[in-house]
Order: sequence, then structure tokens, then C-alpha cells
Amino acid sequence: MMLPPSLKKGDTIGVIAPASPIKTDDFEKAICFFQDLGLQVQLGKHLYEEYGYLAGTDEQRLEDFHDMITNPDIKGIIFARGGYGTARIAPAIDYSLIKKNPKIIWGYSDITFLHTAIRQRTGLVTFHGPMVVSDINKEAFDSLSASGFSQLFQPTRLVYSENISPLKVISYGTSGESAKGQLVGGNLSLIASTLGTPFEIDTKGKILFIEDIGEQPYQVDRTLQQLTQAGKIAEASGIVVGDFAESEPKSTPSFTMEEVFQQYFGKLSIPVLSGFKIGHCFPHFAIPLGTEAILSAKEKTLTVEPGVAQPLSAS
Repeated sequence: MMLPPSLKKGDTIGVIAPASPIKTDDFEKAICFFQDLGLQVQLGKHLYEEYGYLAGTDEQRLEDFHDMITNPDIKGIIFARGGYGTARIAPAIDYSLIKKNPKIIWGYSDITFLHTAIRQRTGLVTFHGPMVVSDINKEAFDSLSASGFSQLFQPTRLVYSENISPLKVISYGTSGESAKGQLVGGNLSLIASTLGTPFEIDTKGKILFIEDIGEQPYQVDRTLQQLTQAGKIAEASGIVVGDFAESEPKSTPSFTMEEVFQQYFGKLSIPVLSGFKIGHCFPHFAIPLGTEAILSAKEKTLTVEPGVAQPLSAS
């Protein structure tokens, strides 16, 4: 595990779009948000490109990513949005550049593929959190979602409890009602898309986090069945079920999403909890991926170790 250096006021972050395109007027509110944090913002050279349903060609999006990684003035990369296309550039990324220039990498949704690829190729901890166009520009962007960025300035142990949202125990497991391991995962559909690729997610002994949007119960059922048959569920030490937005069944008869989760997770010998406001939702609780975590069914808590290194100036 490799922690990126923390940020300090005056640092510059880079914003790029490795997936779907954005509009040119989407950044005013977000730039002000980062400026209020004491940060400067540099936009990627190809940020406003459009190439079908992509924010530029694969080569352009890859160039922006490599430029931000190798630029010593850029201390963190915040992705503009998800959508589709991140997986297309993953095979061409020079992961040795990331090892030589570890820095904060922050996003979610389609970025899940990149989180997984980077962690498994380099060991770098990355961050699952609100993005520029998808979240910060929205009127619903709230104080809890905004406060998640504070963990980038100082190593912070995060504790998610029912003080944030009601949590449901789907399985207590048989190992003392708690699980330990690296926290991995992200968007369920993107996790499944890694299977059979060089970036297939490793869940062995890890706490698997899942979330999604716009997937009906039968679609989540299908994806969980794929992960189950691939052995990814059985290998995990615990499962964190995040937000599944816009997932109501559109036809009947149907299982509810809760029934699907119960069918797949209810009889597992590991702790499984649902109800976490992590994903395509507000509030959106930001978490590092790749750090050690503890999931407690007894206490109904998820505790996550810091995702950044102690500032060099600290004594």
C-alpha cells in the first residue's frame, strides 16, 4: 500500500475527464469550491473535447491523465465526471509513472475501473468521492459531502456510523461479527466489467464495497450472480453495500433490491451491512480505497484508515 502525499493550502489540483464529455459552463461553482479550500485548479488540455460519447479520443484522454501525473506542480487529480470510457484507456496507462509520482486521485462511478487498475498495478491508495460536474455543481451538494475533502489535507481515520444514516445488518458472519481488510470496490457494474481482464478485481481477504445507479433488482441480481460464480463474493472478508440510486423495479412481479441483497448475502459467513450513503447520492461520504478498514456488524460501523501520508512539515 502506498499513500499519496497530503495537500496543503496553495497546492494545485488538476481536473480532467477520462470518460464522458462535459459542457464548457460546468465548472464555475466547482472551481470556487476548490478555491475556498485554498487550492488552485488547472484544467486538462483536452477537457472540453467531444468524441461521440467520450470526452475526446482515447489518446487525448490518456494524454491528459499522463500530463497530470507527471506534472510536479499538480498535487492531486479530481475527475470531472464518470459516464463511460475510463476502461478504454486503462491498458495504455504507464503505471510506472504513477509509482514514481504518487498523488491524490479522486472520483467514482466509471472511475471504479481506474481505481482498481491503479491499486492492483501500483499499490497506490485512491479516493472514491464526489466529482466536479456530477456532484459539486449540483444544488443538492451538502456540507457532509463537502467535508469529505478535508481528509486530503490531514491523515484522518474515518468512522461511518448510524449518526450518518440508518444501517442494516444483512449478515453478522461467523468471525466475531467484524471483518478486517483493505477496502476495495466501487460501482458494481464496473467491478463486474473487470472480470476476465488483466485488471480483474482481487477481493481475497478484502472488504468489498458496492454501489450503483439506474440498475433494477434483476440487473443487480445478474451482476451479483456473475461475481458469485467468479468467486469474488466468497473470497471477501466483508461487504459494504452503498447507495443504489434510481433502482426501483419498472415492472412486476419483481424482487425488491433488499430481497436481492438478502438472497446473495444473508447466509454468508462474513459481515454484510447496507445503508451506507456512499455512491450516486447526497450526502456522498468519501472514502479512500486500498487502506485498511474494519466492518463491525455488532457496532454497525465502518472504520477506514487514512488515505494520505502525514505532511512532511509535521514533527
